[in-house]
Amino acid sequence: MNHHVLPPLGLALATGALLPWTLARARWAQQVPRLALTVWTASGLIFALAVALIPAQLLLPGRVSHRIVDMALTLTFPSLHQLRHATGLEYAAAATALAVLALPVTSFLREVLRARRARSRHAGLLQLVGRYDARLGATVLDDPRPAVYCLPGRSRQVVVSSGAVTTLTEPQLAAALCHERAHIAGRHHLLVAAARAYATTFPRLPLARLGGRAIPLLLEMAADDQAMRAASRETLATALYTLAVGRSPREAFAASGPSAALRMRRILTPHRSGHPVLRGLFAVTAAAGAITPLILACCSVPG
Repeated sequence: MNHHVLPPLGLALATGALLPWTLARARWAQQVPRLALTVWTASGLIFALAVALIPAQLLLPGRVSHRIVDMALTLTFPSLHQLRHATGLEYAAAATALAVLALPVTSFLREVLRARRARSRHAGLLQLVGRYDARLGATVLDDPRPAVYCLPGRSRQVVVSSGAVTTLTEPQLAAALCHERAHIAGRHHLLVAAARAYATTFPRLPLARLGGRAIPLLLEMAADDQAMRAASRETLATALYTLAVGRSPREAFAASGPSAALRMRRILTPHRSGHPVLRGLFAVTAAAGAITPLILACCSVPG
């Protein structure tokens, strides 16, 4: 085994196990959920690429594997001259890497299509039993239980029960609607699909297990932050409390849900965002800065 396999192996261990444990316990993650979601997303992408590179590096001899980035570009955008000099082993390594990378990608696409079909079926039912309210910009269902949720993606729409319309005040209803529209605008359903795909492909991986629990909660917190730009903390927290008894489809984002109590505590508890955010940024930057020279050294020195 040549030493060029060490960088992707190290990246896979760092992003698949070490970083998720650290991020799941970081205090700053819930204070700045969008930053935490960026780190989770980057970890997932880097892990997938690193795992795909490991078998490719094992197949290639050391004299070629240190040029694997150039080789990948050559095989992706080849000229006739480059094709003549590409060996069968290089093609085999590239095909192996693509095959490994196809596993999480296929799971992600399957999850996206499955969720889309479920939302389409629910949207069809809404056309039969709901009515569109132009003033609210949402579909209203006749149900005494207060509920507000959204269907993202191609069937995107916000759904409000008649119970929510009569129970919530106008500011509270506006805050709940803003929360749901933040989910739609941010395409949060794609991150949920990615988390579920990782849980299917790598069920025992800490990145999949911890991310599967953290990402939906962080998405709700990010939508809460968006809603608080147009409403007070007390207004949004009261709306969440009122909507806690409502129900929503599995493939929908709901303003309430099992995380409502934790989110209400976060909304009503003032916090200082400066120092934890700086610590989070410093930790991520330091980790990237520490590993980058090692990767460059291993990938540029022939075996």
